[in-house]
Amino acid sequence: MRKAFQAAAALGAVALLAAGCAKPSATTPTTTKAHFTGCMVSDFGGINDKSFNQSIWEGMQAAAAANPNITVKYLPSHVTSDYAKNISTFEAEKCGVIVTAGFSMGPTTQSAALADPKQKFAIVDCSYASFCLSSKKNPPHAHNITQLVYNTVQDSFLGGYLAAGITKTGKVATFGGMDFGTVTIYMDGFWNGVQYYNKQHHTHVQVLGWSYPSQHGTFAGSFTATAVGQTVTNTFINDGADIIFPVAGLVGLGSAKAVQTANAAGKHVGMFWVDTDGCISAATYCPYFVTSVEKGLTVSVKTAVLNAARGHIGGSYVGTIANGGAVLGPFHDWSSKVPASLKAELKTLEQQIVSGKIIPATKSPV
Repeated sequence: MRKAFQAAAALGAVALLAAGCAKPSATTPTTTKAHFTGCMVSDFGGINDKSFNQSIWEGMQAAAAANPNITVKYLPSHVTSDYAKNISTFEAEKCGVIVTAGFSMGPTTQSAALADPKQKFAIVDCSYASFCLSSKKNPPHAHNITQLVYNTVQDSFLGGYLAAGITKTGKVATFGGMDFGTVTIYMDGFWNGVQYYNKQHHTHVQVLGWSYPSQHGTFAGSFTATAVGQTVTNTFINDGADIIFPVAGLVGLGSAKAVQTANAAGKHVGMFWVDTDGCISAATYCPYFVTSVEKGLTVSVKTAVLNAARGHIGGSYVGTIANGGAVLGPFHDWSSKVPASLKAELKTLEQQIVSGKIIPATKSPV
């Protein structure tokens, strides 16, 4: 069994990544003639989680800012039973599109969409290809759901390569919030990026917290329990890791606190943020963020809402390095600490991933 640090906090959901088909139009839709309401059902952590849910809500707000006839609102989920209740509330309110946040909402979103084919839905980090919306044995497809997913094995591969290139101890670490495919795909990419660096540079950097071959590793058991993140990260630091990559939403704030404390005690430890630019979403800890392994959540949600307002729904968007949907963020305070030669290598790797010369490996569905 995979090692898990269980938390008392309610379980969160980050969502299951998968491949999609057609990308929604990136063209800014024309202004709708009638009023249109975009409604978001947030998952645990809420719209101020400085990560996944917050980025989706920012995409909703960006759609409203782009089109004066669109208004947006949200309902928070605190327990899983809130999913269906919140969706039903928004259906009764005649929302133009209901945007749901992640893997855990897949079955509920699918059921609601099948029950009301005229209601438009969009779901983030969830798709039919990953069986998030249906089972392998019984795959009824609702065609009124737009699926937004992100191939984050690509940018996390770059992150692993970067971590291996700047570690001073020869040990780096990653851990997840929960054992979901959209979590482990980041960890797969990170692990394999480190191995690729080792191969290219004849080094032996170790990855703590995850093994790609065995698919075993460390999980917090939550996306909200910051104290667990602090405990897990302290363990990694005590074991010698000097670069930490939490894939765990709000739990990552606990990691940041542990890294801050370690640096105050004279250690030299850095970390990566996930999903969003940490220096924007958790600016207090910017001095400790080497980079962020990001998803294009805000832009893709904005586009989905604008397209729904035009009457378009269904299909899939897959965020990649090429389309800006899976990117390694700025180095901010660490820019001078990352060697120019390593930055150049990362640019080359990025081009090779886009061209298909390098295809980062993952055991999560893509």
